[in-house]
Amino acid sequence: MSSRRTTTITGSLLTACFSTVMILSYSAAADDPGPGSGKGGKAVDEAPAGVKVTTLLPEKISVDNSTQKTAVTATVKNEGTKESGDIRLLVVGFDGLKVKNVKGCTAMTEKNLPEGSNSGFICSTGNLAAGESKSYDVEATFDLSRTGRICLPVQTSDGKKTYWQQGPVPFGTTNPSPNAPATPLLLGTDNKPVAPGGDRLPRTGPGTEAVPLGMAGAALMSAGAAGLWWAGRRPRREA
Repeated sequence: MSSRRTTTITGSLLTACFSTVMILSYSAAADDPGPGSGKGGKAVDEAPAGVKVTTLLPEKISVDNSTQKTAVTATVKNEGTKESGDIRLLVVGFDGLKVKNVKGCTAMTEKNLPEGSNSGFICSTGNLAAGESKSYDVEATFDLSRTGRICLPVQTSDGKKTYWQQGPVPFGTTNPSPNAPATPLLLGTDNKPVAPGGDRLPRTGPGTEAVPLGMAGAALMSAGAAGLWWAGRRPRREA
């Protein structure tokens, strides 16, 4: 093969590889998160008549493979016919998903984090009118070699009641993309490791153990195979 032909083929291969990287980068950046989903959510304590609060998470998120950074939009909504009253939203990270910041919210102290969680923020939502919603921009990191879960309890402002709780629900992929600029993750999917040859991730986090929420005066605990976690109130002391 002549030197000129070799140079031409090499140049073509480099062009093709560069084009592939550009396409992958664009796909990751333009990935549509899809409609918000309440997957993994359940009503807990009874809300006042006419009040129905729920939460929404994106169906898809994307993790930057070089920095492990990702972004999530957490939305709380009043689907009832009356005002919600003063409520708050908690954003809590578990396992490989660590919440780094939630715009407009306050970080929970380490002693007040639910057992087994690694991060948490409290968002004072205030009073939501019927049909009104409020969204929060969540900055997080995701360790793709582990599972990653997020939990969104909606409580009264004093934390004595939890009207709704979504999760801890997983984000993950069954088809890791370690060589791509970013890895897309799906809500409600257990993550598989990026490392080649790994069929299953080591179990991390609290598993089926109860997860008490100190500041909120509630607990996050497993609800079995469905993967739903419930929030219960701490027992009251009798006078």
